[in-house]
Amino acid sequence: MRAEALVEALKRTLKAKGLTYADLAEGLSLSEASVKRIFSRGDFTLQRLEEVCRIARIDFTELAVAAVEESQGMTQLTAEQEEEIVSDPQLLLVAWCAVNNWTFEQIVATYNLTQAECVRCLAKLDRIKIIELLPGNRIRPLINRTFSWRPDGPIQRHFRSRIEAEYLGSKFDRSDELFLFLSGMLSNASITELIGELRRVARDFAQRHRADLALPLQQRFGTSLLIAMRPWELRAFRQLRREDAMPGPAERLLQLQQGGERKRGRAR
Repeated sequence: MRAEALVEALKRTLKAKGLTYADLAEGLSLSEASVKRIFSRGDFTLQRLEEVCRIARIDFTELAVAAVEESQGMTQLTAEQEEEIVSDPQLLLVAWCAVNNWTFEQIVATYNLTQAECVRCLAKLDRIKIIELLPGNRIRPLINRTFSWRPDGPIQRHFRSRIEAEYLGSKFDRSDELFLFLSGMLSNASITELIGELRRVARDFAQRHRADLALPLQQRFGTSLLIAMRPWELRAFRQLRREDAMPGPAERLLQLQQGGERKRGRAR
């Protein structure tokens, strides 16, 4: 079990109990800023972890079990499993709800599904091992925090085909919406650094999703974050390039990659 998984499980448990960093700071005789820094860095000694559990009245053994269960969850489906899900609109809907910790009662109360149809979908998801269907139609997601749909797999292609017409159809003028499209000339080093920062934003999104699971469904809203970055030139511009001109961004990146591979080959 990784220490990171233990810290994430601790954060979720504190959120569920309604405890803040200020509450912990008082019990630990530290400043709130110091407690925030400990959590952001995951800088816990065993003694400090035990102190936090004592102050929050958290059973350390239960915390460790929760962390292990999350770290051992499924990280990706096969292409065949994704195809099965995306080919059935009801199954796709129930899968989305299930991995977002909806209960059976919430699903049938919100969507036009009979209980029998919902159970059928949950049974399929149980067979695929996305969830465990427990007695009383209770749902236990089996995916872990690093779960992702297959790159260019059936699920990604399904949603990508709807992004332009549905997702990008908004004016993005509400307080809970944001659309940024930036274009500039960056070095390969800057591109690599920015991609790393965007991956951290994606991890922060996932952490906030897990932390908010403790809130009632009425206080949580389906929210999507689209992050994209690539060397790219408008097709109309590319068609106007002279044959002997400097290559476009995608072609230059390919040349850099090929040059790096040739250098590594010579080094061997």
